[in-house]
Amino acid sequence: MNFTETLNNNPIFQLVADSAQQLNVRAFVVGGFVRDLILNRPSKDIDIVCVGSGIELAELVAKNSGRDDTYLSVFKNFGTAMIRIDDWEVEFVGARKESYRSDSRKPIVEDGTLEDDQNRRDFTINAMAISLNVSDFGQLLDPFDGVSDLRRKIVKTPLEPGITFSDDPLRMMRAVRFATQLNFDIHPDTFDALLSMKDRISIISKERITEELNKIILSKVPSYGFKLLDSCGLLQLIFPEFCLLKGVETEEGKGHKDNFYHTLQVLDNVAKKSDDLWTRWAAILHDIAKPATKRFDKKKGWTFHGHEELGAKMVKPIFTNMRLPLNEKMRYVKSLVRLHLRPIALSKETITDSALRRLLFEAGENLEGLMILCRADITSKNGEKVKRYLRNFDIVEEKLKEVEENDRLRNFQPVITGEIIMETFGLTPSKEVGIIKIAVREAIIEGQIENTMESGMPFIIEEGRKLGLTPKL
Repeated sequence: MNFTETLNNNPIFQLVADSAQQLNVRAFVVGGFVRDLILNRPSKDIDIVCVGSGIELAELVAKNSGRDDTYLSVFKNFGTAMIRIDDWEVEFVGARKESYRSDSRKPIVEDGTLEDDQNRRDFTINAMAISLNVSDFGQLLDPFDGVSDLRRKIVKTPLEPGITFSDDPLRMMRAVRFATQLNFDIHPDTFDALLSMKDRISIISKERITEELNKIILSKVPSYGFKLLDSCGLLQLIFPEFCLLKGVETEEGKGHKDNFYHTLQVLDNVAKKSDDLWTRWAAILHDIAKPATKRFDKKKGWTFHGHEELGAKMVKPIFTNMRLPLNEKMRYVKSLVRLHLRPIALSKETITDSALRRLLFEAGENLEGLMILCRADITSKNGEKVKRYLRNFDIVEEKLKEVEENDRLRNFQPVITGEIIMETFGLTPSKEVGIIKIAVREAIIEGQIENTMESGMPFIIEEGRKLGLTPKL
């Protein structure tokens, strides 16, 4: 296969080719860009390998671009460099060969040939290269027949898989990630190596594992990746809390749904509606506390009372362990987990304005994500049952819009602040101030008073008197 015409359509490749010739080094486009080019997938990331110094080549390319806006970063410790031109990112590295100690994934790196570099690649579909050299410009170099594996939709290691995964155990996560993103199968020999070498994932940092897991979560059908991780035993090692959802117990002929597969269906449902990583994480964690709250009642059958509250409390420890951000992203996931039953409960009963106000108040700006999650959570083999619930959800959403338009309750703050309460009664910060603040909030939500000074002041004076407080006149 020859890609001369494709390379000629992008001046970046000729720029790299001319610079490499000037330095008298051989250069090649490698890896993901080549794979995506053959698959007709869009890609703005280009990896260049040269038989020589990748840093020197990058510096010359930046200079030869003749543009002031060409951005160059050099990473001397790694022997790599990156150039950003327009919306293209081009990474440069010298061809290398690597060897590993059994107790570390930090390689001993030496200069190598293109063949050495291709040998150390993770998968055959990522080990292809396109020449940027005068003698064979545009020619595909495919020593492991990656093109055939692309056609067969197979993820396969270029060398014996045990060697590939032992050298860099993160490649086990990457195998699942590529299979999920591309909707490929994992070659049987490669999958067997995942099974036998899974424990070696323990030497990889949590940050790098989670980075790959997030890419699986952001794929079109993330459940496929989770099922692969579960089948090869990696999921138990990297996310044991999720594995506890598996299985069905039966008591007196009554069983509950398998919450593992239910959660994966919810995740796929959310993925159809939202590309947001954190809404997808909320789907993953929405029932995470069901194993801890599972009880059997002879009259009611299986119950999971309080799983939403306990689940919300579990979010921070899981995020901490996974090295996920402990900021507003975590608080968003925590909010959705805690509230995920509320709209469903509203859809089953006569909806009061106060219940709608409370939901608007508690969900705030997270309401849209919450409703995506709640709709996704309606799973049943009974299609009519699903349709009925979704119709009820339409009613809930309409009523939420009406209340929101009337009361402007989303993200609302009572106009009666703690400072006003303290000034009214001559108080310092105290328990009484907190009690009155909560009473004001509840009265607004219940529709007893409006969120105005005129309506609020008489109310707090009355509440203060109940506590034995006298307003300052």
